[in-house]
Amino acid sequence: MRLVGAAGGSTHIPRRVLGAVARSADLSADNCKMGITKRRPWERSAENEEREKEAAAAAGRFAGVPEAEEGSDVDSDSDLETEGTHGLGELVKETLYLRSCRVHSVVPASCFLRQGSDPELNLRHCGLGPQGAQALASSLNSNPYVKRLDLRDNGLCGAGTEALANALSKSSCICDVDLSENQLGAVGAQAICAALIANPTMQKVQLAGNGLEEQASQYLAELLLAHTGLKSLDLSYNQLNDQAGETLGPALAENTGLIELNISWNHLRGPGAIAFARGLEANIFLRVLDISYNGFGDPGASAVGKALRTNNVLEELNVSNNRISAVGARSLGLGLRVNQTLRSLVEIQVNREFDDLASSVKAVLPGLCIKTAAHRVEYKKELLPVFRSSLPASAPK
Repeated sequence: MRLVGAAGGSTHIPRRVLGAVARSADLSADNCKMGITKRRPWERSAENEEREKEAAAAAGRFAGVPEAEEGSDVDSDSDLETEGTHGLGELVKETLYLRSCRVHSVVPASCFLRQGSDPELNLRHCGLGPQGAQALASSLNSNPYVKRLDLRDNGLCGAGTEALANALSKSSCICDVDLSENQLGAVGAQAICAALIANPTMQKVQLAGNGLEEQASQYLAELLLAHTGLKSLDLSYNQLNDQAGETLGPALAENTGLIELNISWNHLRGPGAIAFARGLEANIFLRVLDISYNGFGDPGASAVGKALRTNNVLEELNVSNNRISAVGARSLGLGLRVNQTLRSLVEIQVNREFDDLASSVKAVLPGLCIKTAAHRVEYKKELLPVFRSSLPASAPK
């Protein structure tokens, strides 16, 4: 349809716009006839939920390719409609999120509204809390753009994580999620592990600093056994103890897929450390392992050394600050002599005896990088003369 202006020019109006105006007029007339009906609180809540579902369905439709229409006059509008599809999908996504925020009585996160089509949604340190997580969860499935979701330090707790877990289990886009420092506990760990098991697209998960203890280790072990697509897992800065090590060790042995594991700053000691090391011995996929700051001690170091004799895939290992003496370091070094794949061994507190052993290992594996306290001392001794002259007389050379 075309309208003729006062100056004689004409303006083309797409049929979709005319249809929308007509429907709006009909709706207004109906409202005038029926009047306004007050609704009870629970009826409004049900209506809000229905609106969220309708908006989510609309967002899914608008995220796809626009439908082809018949008629020659439609062709002239196709370019404008295609350009508007992306913006309309964004509007539906934002509307759904804002409605969800009103339902849960939370302030919308401006970062989400500004996200647009960016593949990373960074909401760390936003103070979402459990209610904010529930509002966000209802909008995630209608967002086809997010690949990486960063929710670090938002106080989600168990309730917020359960709401997000339902959305993550259904997402076919998100493959990288950071839920560190959210006080998940055992309840949150159970929910998120179950969601990850149900979602084979997830490849990287960070759960650091969540107070995970022995009970949570059972759910983590199930995740390691069931999810073959998970490539990177961060469990650092938790409270996984000896019993957790005895649970995770056998699961690590059976895991088929994990390439990088960070379990530093936990409490793996004694029998737990030995059981975990035995899991490393049988694993044939892990490439990078960080077990620093756990207190493995000499028994744990000996078990790791034994694992290195058999393991032929591990490339990087961090065992720093594990209360390993020269005896444990020597057991670890004997495993290094046999191992042919390890390229980097990070920071062992040792004496000259291990340094000599490391030198002999380096002769066999010239590409191996061993970072030890002994090497740092040697570096101080080998200062260039120009720097030695500037040191005071009492300073060590």
